[in-house]
Formats: sequence, structure tokens, C-alpha cells
Amino acid sequence: MKKLSIIIPAYNEEKTIAEVINRIKKVDLKKQFIEKEIIVVDDGSKDNTSNKVSAIKGVKLFNQVSNQGKGAAIRRGIKESTGDIVLVQDADLEYDPEDYSSLIQPILDGRAQVVYGSRFLGSKNKGNRILSRKHKNAYSLAYMGAQIVTFATNILFGTRITDEPTCYKCFKAEVIKSIRIRGNRFNWEPEVTAKVAKKGIKIYEVPIFYNPRSFEEGKKINWRDGVQAIWTLLKYKIKND
Repeated sequence: MKKLSIIIPAYNEEKTIAEVINRIKKVDLKKQFIEKEIIVVDDGSKDNTSNKVSAIKGVKLFNQVSNQGKGAAIRRGIKESTGDIVLVQDADLEYDPEDYSSLIQPILDGRAQVVYGSRFLGSKNKGNRILSRKHKNAYSLAYMGAQIVTFATNILFGTRITDEPTCYKCFKAEVIKSIRIRGNRFNWEPEVTAKVAKKGIKIYEVPIFYNPRSFEEGKKINWRDGVQAIWTLLKYKIKND
């Protein structure tokens, strides 16, 4: 039986972290002969996130001494992981763990070493009224920023992906552990994509469900992160490490 390590970077997510973990636990991967390892890295939260997680059985909790950023938390999670496959899960409720099965299957089949979940591939999000009501501004920003960053990625690295900034990035453990991640914030995303592409590894995509939260609900990414993403792509186009 293989193991899936699910890394959850969390910063001030006391309202949603327990529900996210509950949804992860409900996902049945036994038909794929997969056991789950849930790793939460509390990135110096100032709320009750850490206490909420510590009260849940079957979760490995690691506390950062201070708030260092999403990339730093993921780097810690990768270091602590023991699975054959590593997957990143945000601590909010934007992404659905029910998509795990389709994310890991290409790796299990030997068709891929890296799989991204695309919010824009296929039809999972078409007709979803949530995207056109209170989440409209958050979704519009995410869509526009994702398209720009994805376009830049494809031009610079010759990839053919549709959603570079997606949270759902899934890797064979030996691949992600061979990559040195330097970015401490959201810039870890374009960095790891650039380094995977430069290794000549094709990024496989599968459609996923996406339910964006509003800025009032705690959405953290903004236009500055998009600018930093473009800069990161340009940097690692030239830089080898």
C-alpha cells in the first residue's frame, strides 16, 4: 500500500481548518490502495488554529516559530512527509479533497510524475452560481491573475498548462524532494513549476472543483503576488537554482 502525504499550510485558519481535515478524512482512497498522512504546518498563527488541529486525532502538527509564509510552511511539510506521493492542500474551503483520487491516479498509473489540478480545465466549475455572486471579485482576480501567470509560464518554459497558480500540486515524493524550494511566500508556486519544467518533467493536469472565498472571508492573495510570480518565473528562467 502506498502513502499520500497531504501538506496543509495554515495561517489564522481556525474557522475552516477542522472542516478541511474532516473532509480529507472522509475521502476514501482504499480502492487505489492508498493510505493518508495528514500534515498541518501552522505558520505562526495568532488565532486558535494550532489548538484546533492538536485536538484532532491522526494529524501530524508542526508549528513554525513565526509567520514565514506559505512556501516556508510547505517546505517544512515536505521535509516531514513520509509518503510516496505529496499533495498540497490549502486550509480554507476553496478546494475539494474529493478530487484527490483523480489527482493521484496519473502518478499511480505511471503516466505522470507531477499532476496539477486545473480550475479552468473541463466543466467542473461551469454554471456554478457561487462564482458569480458574493465571490465574484475574488474569482475575477484569481482568474485574471492565473491566466497571466500561466501564459508567462507557457511562453518561458514551453509548458502547456492551463492553471499554474493552482493550490492542488501533486508530486511523486522523490521529485519534489529533489527540488530545492527557496521562496517563502506564494512565490513558491511559480518557482516549483519553473524547476519542474527545467528538469524536463511534463506537468499533467486534471480538472478540479473550485469554490473561491471572498476577501472578507480571508482570501490572502493579491495583485502583488501576481507581480512577484512573474518576476520569479523570469528569475528561474535564467537561474539554475
